[in-house]
Amino acid sequence: MAGSAKAETAYRNIGEVAEILDVPQHVLRFWETKFTVLKPLKRAGGRRFYSPQDVALLTELKSLLYQQGYTIKGVQRLLRSARGVASALELTQPEPVEVAVVAATPEDEDGFLKAVLLELQQIQGDLTKLAQNSA
Repeated sequence: MAGSAKAETAYRNIGEVAEILDVPQHVLRFWETKFTVLKPLKRAGGRRFYSPQDVALLTELKSLLYQQGYTIKGVQRLLRSARGVASALELTQPEPVEVAVVAATPEDEDGFLKAVLLELQQIQGDLTKLAQNSA
């Protein structure tokens, strides 16, 4: 889509996301089958549209897989673990963090949850590094 810039909040089709991430479209479709947290909006004919949160999640997945050397199973474990951390945090923190007020519609809430998941993944990575350094 050379020449036409979209707003940062705009949904992007699979071709645009593949170009942004520099991966083939079939890789994005494959990741959807392996990571259930990926849920792009699907229109008639199966056309996928990714929210900015989806693109952020895909960027993190690509980093985990390509730069950080995680396997697909490793990233799946990380995601499961991050959901467990999120549940534990929910039990220990009666008030959600300041960005919780962003969620207004089901789509916004889904995007918010994906953003929280990404942040938890980063925290988990930091904690893992700290544990490895102190061992």
